[in-house]
Amino acid sequence: MTEHSLTYGSEPGEVLARLRDLREFDAPTHGGRVLAYVYDSGMGELDHLASEAAEAARSLNGLDPTTFPSIAAMEQDLVSFVRRALGGDDRRVGGRVVGSVTSGGTESCLLAVKTARDLWRDANPELRVALARESRMPRLVVTSTTHAAFHKAAQLFDLEIDVVPCELDGSVRASSIVGRLGDDVALVVVSAPAYPSGAIDPVSEVSKAALALGISCHVDACFGGLALPWWPDTQTWDLRNPGVTSISADLHKFGYAPKGTSVLLHRGRTRHRKQFFATTEWAGYPVVNPTLLGSRSVSPTAAAWAIVHRLGAAGYRRLTASCARSAHAIEQAVREIPGLAVWGSPTGPAMALIADESVPESERVDPHHLADEIAQHGFQIQHQPGLTQSNGVRLPHSAHLTITPVTERLLPEFIAALRDSATVVRGTPQASASIALAAMRALGYSEERAPSPAAAWRILRLVGAAPKLPQHPGEGGALPQKMAPLMALAEQLPAPVAQALLTELLARVSEP
Repeated sequence: MTEHSLTYGSEPGEVLARLRDLREFDAPTHGGRVLAYVYDSGMGELDHLASEAAEAARSLNGLDPTTFPSIAAMEQDLVSFVRRALGGDDRRVGGRVVGSVTSGGTESCLLAVKTARDLWRDANPELRVALARESRMPRLVVTSTTHAAFHKAAQLFDLEIDVVPCELDGSVRASSIVGRLGDDVALVVVSAPAYPSGAIDPVSEVSKAALALGISCHVDACFGGLALPWWPDTQTWDLRNPGVTSISADLHKFGYAPKGTSVLLHRGRTRHRKQFFATTEWAGYPVVNPTLLGSRSVSPTAAAWAIVHRLGAAGYRRLTASCARSAHAIEQAVREIPGLAVWGSPTGPAMALIADESVPESERVDPHHLADEIAQHGFQIQHQPGLTQSNGVRLPHSAHLTITPVTERLLPEFIAALRDSATVVRGTPQASASIALAAMRALGYSEERAPSPAAAWRILRLVGAAPKLPQHPGEGGALPQKMAPLMALAEQLPAPVAQALLTELLARVSEP
């Protein structure tokens, strides 16, 4: 138990004291020591501004901007700013761009897929019936590095996910994507950049082919959409390509707003309106929702609105320049660390570190052991499992770095920690899931059979990957300190088994 215990009906001071106790176990959200999940501008005034704006809008309900017109005004400003940043103000390039504010990148991606699916259904009624007769669904074409939100969207909206393999360096050939396009494709997705690798997909070539074939093309710029417009020497990845029919960018990432605010833009009002849900076919008020949610908090929108107005394009350009300097310095430093390498050719505020397979195994730096070791220096970088693609080409396991403006302040310390950690783990082989594989087979599970919750928990305990569970109600659980063994499970076990284990792990952490 921590110092402050809590029961229902406690006094306000006791409640807040307990919350402070709980927050002590969280990774720091400011200061640049967590290089994933959080996006710190380094400007303390933005935190204060966001808090004030969020509190001012706390009681509003985003369900109805006609009752609360301030919501519509703020969303207009946010859509306008992002549209300008993403090259959508020139109506000569494919028509008017409109859009909506959503709760985050996943919702933007889901809505982009739902919109494209509905447009495809309207345009292809006979093909839809023919596919149904063959127990087939229209396809959603993505790459191996496209965000998992699109896999979720395929499940939710009855689409077949068609994954185009990447090259060994994480890039993807335009011809490989274009070769998958056909009249049964509802949407093709390209990334700017791809989160796992930091590489920008061939947006111009793919969107041009999609336009010629009449296929919707979405650019997932959720991660980098508010950094790439000011990043030096980038390809044309945005709405300046007339074949791009929708694009998403998260304000709660490199827009430096609190979670969760994203913008989804569409080319043309007809496409945008397909995003909406509307009904008058019930006994209550008419329901018209531009997003998946009905009632929703306006506080994140207000905070984002305030920050965008405070920074403007000049502020974002300045903050992006800091990220670019840090990215360049880290890449240079990694080149000088034996056994470690940057994966592929990232463009933007993300990169992935991999073992340098051009050197003997005894000299390689395993990125997952590196990530575990650098945590001892007070930094957290993100483990990414390797992936064997449908063509047999294995993408390497890696460690992801999200680079923010505060990274520059800690560059000497971070680079020193990177070097020291690499020295400690150099030559240590990748963690193995052999014990878990043996346990899985002993329990009778195959690649096609996911274990039950009880069996999944048993396997996790056998391999020492079970989280520490709370001893008292409301205390909260904790994941294992060493993540490399857990990532080995995710990478080396059959997908249904690995997914069941990870589901059980996360479920147990928050289970009362």
